[in-house]
Parts: sequence; C-alpha cells; structure tokens
Amino acid sequence: MAALAYPGCARDRDEVVLRFWVMGREGEVVAQLIPEFEARNPGIRVRLQLLPWTSAHEKLLTAFAADALPDIVPLGNTWIPEFAAIGALEPLDARIAASPAVDRGDYFEGIWDTNVVDGRTLGVSWYVDTRLIYYRKDLLARAGYDAPPTTWAGWRESMRAVRRVVDPDAYAILFPLNEYEPLVALGLQSGEPMLRDGGRYGNFRGPGFREAFAFYLGAFEEGLAPRMSNTQISNVWNEFGRGYFAYYVSGPWNIAEFRRRMPEALQEQWGTAPLPGRDGPGASVAGGSSLVIFRSSRHKDAAWKLVEFLSEPAMQERFHALTGNLPPRRSTWAAPALQADPHAAAFREQLERTRPTPKVAEWERIVIEMQRMAERVVRGQQTADEGLEALDARVDAILAKRRWVLDREAGRPDPTETAP
Repeated sequence: MAALAYPGCARDRDEVVLRFWVMGREGEVVAQLIPEFEARNPGIRVRLQLLPWTSAHEKLLTAFAADALPDIVPLGNTWIPEFAAIGALEPLDARIAASPAVDRGDYFEGIWDTNVVDGRTLGVSWYVDTRLIYYRKDLLARAGYDAPPTTWAGWRESMRAVRRVVDPDAYAILFPLNEYEPLVALGLQSGEPMLRDGGRYGNFRGPGFREAFAFYLGAFEEGLAPRMSNTQISNVWNEFGRGYFAYYVSGPWNIAEFRRRMPEALQEQWGTAPLPGRDGPGASVAGGSSLVIFRSSRHKDAAWKLVEFLSEPAMQERFHALTGNLPPRRSTWAAPALQADPHAAAFREQLERTRPTPKVAEWERIVIEMQRMAERVVRGQQTADEGLEALDARVDAILAKRRWVLDREAGRPDPTETAP
C-alpha cells in the first residue's frame, strides 16, 4: 500500500496550487472556466476565493502587511497605482513581449494604459468599463433630433429642445449628484490634466476643468437636470421609461437592466451613444479590472499561464456571455453576440476614446472630494470659484505625502514642507 501511495504523494508535492482571489459576481462566473484551465495544465490547481467588493480593498492591504497575498487577483484599474506605490505588483513587460496569447496591439489603448505606471506594465486588462449616453429616441425625435449631437454645444442645445417638449415637471438629463463619473469623464475631455506637476497638486482651477465644470453646472442652472442624487429617485429605470429625463450617463451593466425593466412598448425607443466632447466626439473614463500577479507569489510562471488563459479571445467571449462585462480586446468584439447587439456598438466606439484617470494612489479619495464639491456648488452652498478653490486646497492636502516622497526620491526636498 505504501508503494502504491508514494507516486500519488509525489504528484501532490509537485502540484502547484494557485491562490486566486476574485471579487463580486465575476468570482462566481470564473469558477466555470477554471476546470478547462486545470485540464490544460494538469500540474496546476487553482484555489479560488470569493471576496465582496465592499471589503476587498482592506483585505488586500491587510494581506500585504501580513505577507499573505494570493498569487493573482483582478484589481480595479484605479487601485493599480496604489498597489504599485507599495511595491506589491510584479512587472509583466517581459512576459507580455514573449507571450503568444497576450497581444498588446489588440487592446484598446486607453484601457491598456491604465496598467502602465512609471513606464512598467503591471496588469493585463480582464474586462472594461466606461461611461456613455443612454437616451430616449422618441423624446429626441419630438425635439427634432434623430441622434445625440457629438459636441458639448450641440448636446446642450438638444437638452434645451427636449426640455421644451417634455412634461413641465420633467427634465432633459439626469446627472446624479452622488455620482462623480460623469464629471470625471467631462474633465478628461478638457485637454488638461486634473492634477499638475506629475500628480503633486490639484489642477481643478485650470481653464480645462473649469470649462468642463461650467458645462456640467450649466445643466442644473438652466433647469435641464434635477438637483437630485439617484437615491432621491424612486427607480432610475422606471423614471427613464416614463420620460422624467431623456439622457442618462451610465455604464454597460445598464444594457441588461434597461432590457429587463423598460416596458415592452418602449424597448425600441431607447439607445446608446458615445459621449459628446468639447469640439467633437468625446473621450470617457477607462475603467474596469485587470489581472495582476503579486511580487510575493512563489508561482509566478503558473500565475502567468492563468493570465494568458483568461486573456484568450475565446475565454473573453465566454466571460462576456456569462457576465455581460465588456472585453478589452478588439478581436473579441467580432463575436456574433457582440456584433448583433445594437446597444453594445456605442461602447465599442467609445472604447477607442477612453483615457485613464490620474495614476496616483490617492485618486479615489480625490474623486469623492470632487463629487462633494460639485454637489455643494449645484445646491448653491458655494460659488463655482469657491468650490474649485476649496477642491484644489483639499486635493493639495491629500497629495502632501506623495509630494514629500517624490521630492525625496528625486533628491529635491522642500525645506518649507515637513513630512506629512
């Protein structure tokens, strides 16, 4: 019996066990793909652990401090600079260059760029997210438009026209005051960075963001948008269906929601379109999640095989079919299900014009301050000038530690600034 058992024990010792932490529903879905990966790679077994999004960030930081990180995890794109700053991520440039499965040129440029920090590629995009316009075709037609315009000026005029033909208690657009993403997208279109001097200071009083904020604020001042958060609306989908607003800036998950929730009579009366820009078709946020390998992993080669497997167009097509998440590779968009989806087509177009948000570890704190400032100004508690000045001051304080670290790394300490 001992002789017969020994080979099995040897195989167990030689087997690589990959620890793969995944957040949200994606973890439940990717479990359906893992058996094929293990069948292709008989020496590798994947131990999958599901995490709720609400606690994932804290759990990962705690695991880093305890030297207990998994081998591989999908990180939200805005988390990558933070984990890069603490040295947790393995650079992947050499592996990507040698890989037959991960074709750098096949990925949407703005999405790929979210993974590049200080010249090093630290992740491979797994699924993508961006924001664009959902609109009511019938309400725009009543206002004299067959499609949303492509410039800010044209978009504003179309909102005014919609406002004239809808119910007096209705509006042209919903910009929820508890969501920062529409304002961030407008800010990315401004042509100026929202942070200046290499991410050391806020640049929200600069002419670029100031112009974007004026466009956003004008929708409220003209009565084109209600001064409301989406929690103050009983049901966003129902209100869109009854014509309370004709435009809504949102992400790809709402394709399925509108199909499920809109009345049957209105299923042909809503569409999607890329965001307008200041002077033409505009950029939007490059969001989503990327697969990263942690430096502490003892199984980097095996982890990279899993990254390559999940990056194959065929796997991305299956993943989209199971989740509705958008694929980051252009070739995957040739899949029949995506080609036949008229509402997905606008996302395909928008993904060619996405831009990453500033790559600083503090960005998620900064956008919360931006959202709070915008709400105060919209509700008349501050003027625009006061709000932008206060926002820059708050952001400068948030970035104090970053400045201190960067200046010392560059050998240029500021004698007037103490360590934060």
